[in-house]
Order: sequence, then C-alpha cells, then structure tokens
Amino acid sequence: MSGHSKWSTIKRKKSAEDAKRGKIFTRLAREITLAARQGGGDPETNPALRLAIDKAKGANMPKDNIMRAIQRGTGEGSDAAALEEITYEGYGPHGIALLVDVVTDNKNRTLAEVKHTFSRHGGNLASAGSVLWQFDQKGLIAIASEGTDFEDLFLTAAEAGAEDVEQDGETISVYTPREMLAEVTQKLKEAGYAIEDSSLTWIPKNEVSLSTEDALKVMSLIEKLEDLDDVQSVSSNLEITDEALEALQAA
Repeated sequence: MSGHSKWSTIKRKKSAEDAKRGKIFTRLAREITLAARQGGGDPETNPALRLAIDKAKGANMPKDNIMRAIQRGTGEGSDAAALEEITYEGYGPHGIALLVDVVTDNKNRTLAEVKHTFSRHGGNLASAGSVLWQFDQKGLIAIASEGTDFEDLFLTAAEAGAEDVEQDGETISVYTPREMLAEVTQKLKEAGYAIEDSSLTWIPKNEVSLSTEDALKVMSLIEKLEDLDDVQSVSSNLEITDEALEALQAA
C-alpha cells in the first residue's frame, strides 16, 4: 500500500492548500451533513460525525458553517434530503482503474461533469461493478511522522485493531478495517497522537506500473476529477513511483 500512501500524502498537502482558499469547505460540509443524517447530530454518539467535524476544524472551517451542516443533516435545513453518495467507476489512460466518490444534490449534473472529464483526458466511465471488485475499502488514519515513535505507534495501533502501519516521509499511515476506523482513530487520539486526517479510502488489490510519462497522464486525470465540486475523492490502482511524484510536483 506504499504507493497509495505516497499519493495520499500529496493529496493531503493539496487539500491543505485548498483549505486556505476556502475551496474545501463545501466538501467538508457535505461530509458533515451526511454523517449527521445517517447517525444523528451528536458527535459524542456518532463517530462518523465526530471525525467529519474534526477534519473540518483541522481545515479551519468556521464554527457556524459546521453547525449549519449538522442542522441540514438532522432535518433543520431544506437541502439535506437532496444529497446522495455515489461511487462512479471508470478507466483512465492505459487501462488504469478509477473509483470516483461523489456527494451531490444533482446526480445528472455530476454524472455529466465526471463523464466529460474522463473523456477529455483519455478515460471512460465503466458499468457498475466492473471496477469496484479490484479494490477493498479500508480506513486510513494519517499521523505526522515528526516527533512520533514509529514502533510505539505500531504497537498502539495494532492493539486498537489496525491492520497495517506504514511510514512514508512526513506521514505515517495507519490502515484499519472499514468498520473500525472511528474506534481506532479515537483510541489513537486518547493515546496522545495528533491525527492529521481520518477517512475511508479504496485500496487496490493489485497495482499497475506505468512509465513516468504515462503515469503523469493518469495523475492529471485524477487531479481534474478531484477539482470537480461534487467529487470527494478519487482512488486508482496506479503504482505511484517516487519519479512520478517528483515529476508531478515539478509540473
């Protein structure tokens, strides 16, 4: 999962930059609204909501925005019922498998935008189920490596129920079963670890290696998809090499 870890680190840095411009607030608000709608508006009894609020606070989202998002989810707003979660499946250049998670209030608009982005960048949408089987959904918790003892974290995470722990540069990634994400996150917080991010993610069962030039074409498509307002995240089975990441950052 090391390639996935590297790509996730880059995306977190991009999200931090987006947060400075307020670009990420809409996505965070939708995540809060959905969590509140599915599990109630009390973060003490709704782990998913607690995680979403923590993520929003980490991005310096105003408290009023957070409260409005919770109220929409609990039925106090007029637009909560319109939101729905959808995972689109597709292929990028050179047959790379892609999953696009969206939260939308207009699935026709979102489908058109996603389809257009795929076609403009050498990809295409696929039928339901044709791509999903190539991935497993896991919980992913990101912790800054600076000041963190890897061995201690590994043992703490394992005791909490994590499946794997990886270090890549500035970030340590803790992987959990999807249903244990909130529980492991809370136990790590209680143990004193500063959580940078905590979310569900799609992990490819097998990664595909491409040349740096070809990998950049896929990564460009991923970035364009992630720039769409309704897209929450994009996952792929592309093996991310150090050379590809360096070339992407240079570009």
